[in-house]
Amino acid sequence: MYLQTLDYTVVAIYAVFLLFIAQWVSREKAGHQKDTSDYFLAGRALPWWAIGASLIAANISAEQIIGMSGSAWVMGIAIGAYEWMAALTLIIVGKWLLPVFLKHQIYTMPQFLEQRYDHRVRMVMAFFWLGVYVFVNLTSILWLGAQAVTTVTGVDLVWGLVGLGAFATAYSLYGGLKAVAMTDIIQVTLLVLGGIFIAGIALDQVSGGQGILAGFGVLLEKVPDKFDLIFTKDSPHYQYLPGISVLVGGMWIMNLSYWGFNQYIIQRALAAKNVPEAQKGIMFAAFLKMLIPVIVVLPGVAAVMLAPDLEAPDKAYPTVMRLLPAGLLGLVFAALIAAIVSSLASMMNSISTIFTMDFYRHHINREASEQKLVRIGRTVSLTAMIIAMILAKPLLGQFDQAFQYIQEFTGFFTPGVCALFLLGIFWKRTTANGALGVAIGSAVYSVAFKFLWPALPFIDRVGMVFLLCIVTGVVISQVQRAEKHPDAIEYKDVDTSTTTGFNLAALIVVLMLIALYATWW
Repeated sequence: MYLQTLDYTVVAIYAVFLLFIAQWVSREKAGHQKDTSDYFLAGRALPWWAIGASLIAANISAEQIIGMSGSAWVMGIAIGAYEWMAALTLIIVGKWLLPVFLKHQIYTMPQFLEQRYDHRVRMVMAFFWLGVYVFVNLTSILWLGAQAVTTVTGVDLVWGLVGLGAFATAYSLYGGLKAVAMTDIIQVTLLVLGGIFIAGIALDQVSGGQGILAGFGVLLEKVPDKFDLIFTKDSPHYQYLPGISVLVGGMWIMNLSYWGFNQYIIQRALAAKNVPEAQKGIMFAAFLKMLIPVIVVLPGVAAVMLAPDLEAPDKAYPTVMRLLPAGLLGLVFAALIAAIVSSLASMMNSISTIFTMDFYRHHINREASEQKLVRIGRTVSLTAMIIAMILAKPLLGQFDQAFQYIQEFTGFFTPGVCALFLLGIFWKRTTANGALGVAIGSAVYSVAFKFLWPALPFIDRVGMVFLLCIVTGVVISQVQRAEKHPDAIEYKDVDTSTTTGFNLAALIVVLMLIALYATWW
């Protein structure tokens, strides 16, 4: 056991405080019962700070903290490209994509696809997202989180799984998205503070107690290869991050799909009271994304010197955590738990939203009351968590770098998701059959590339499959001799204007990215 009494006290205080706040913020006024808008979209009244914090809290979980640190131990700071490029992607989503979805007042992304295409497209994509969320995302968050708990505390892995699942369920099941989003500012604050502490102490340890800057200098001197942001073809890591494609290739497709068209993420922005408020939240999240590699990737690089003989890369972050003194270890451990349970709760809410609003209400009980739909949502959330607890080890137990596994798997489908939405928004003649061709083609093309060209880096594969999906959608629509689709988006009617503050903040992010890559190209 590595945690001491003081550490357990800190974690216990955090847990009790979070449970109390979650119940308090999600309470309803006297005489009002939760409806679907309250439970799934927080009454469409989230403020910008809750949106931004919740976007990051949902995104940064065990798969990022544990998985990305493990990948940093192997390949260095280049893995941070997923975070830095995401900051720029968020700006694009906030200005040109999010206003479209808010204009349509949707609950789910499959609902938007039905409005734009037809019911078949909605069902195909709803089924796809439910499968990925339950069997890939929810299970991976649980598995990596339980590994961290086991490494730091010594508790059995099964109990780690059960404990994390039970905690996430306890604080989110009643209140829904509001309970999650309104407490995520606490989660993110704890995550950032804890991350800064562990990064600082790790760097200080590297320097032999000479300070953080000295430790960073030692890393630059001793392991300079860990500070390459762009890999060349002779690098053993080129397969994962293939050179310039990180900046101009398939990573854009993965980021746009994740941040722009992913129910799990975009649901927070859909809950905004208006577009400007959502855009402020998006920008807040973009700045936080620029910070994340400092608190996630640097500890993994430091572990190269502090723990060079790890049995598995995903042990890097938990191993560095054990260097912390009592009390501070409890704080950082609480931050890790905060990230894990927030992502679990967010995923549960998205799963229940899609199942309830896209399947149950349309195929099982069209006359269900609002309160009945909320009860179904809670039941689905609990069921999904139980399934994930059972399947986490069988699905993920054999992977050393779970983060790369997740990226590889989702890369089979993200090109189609991205093409599906971009064609639907920006080309009025895209037909429903064209959309189905894109959705099916993404999986078919990806599998074909995987087996016929196994040496092709998966990020490059994503980019090529995306282009093929676009061609497929256009060709099928043209063969049908389609005119303008009756439900096509009139993009000229969408207000994409942004405030001076948004534009200035976007410029700052771009300049930061240019400086970063110019320094460690």
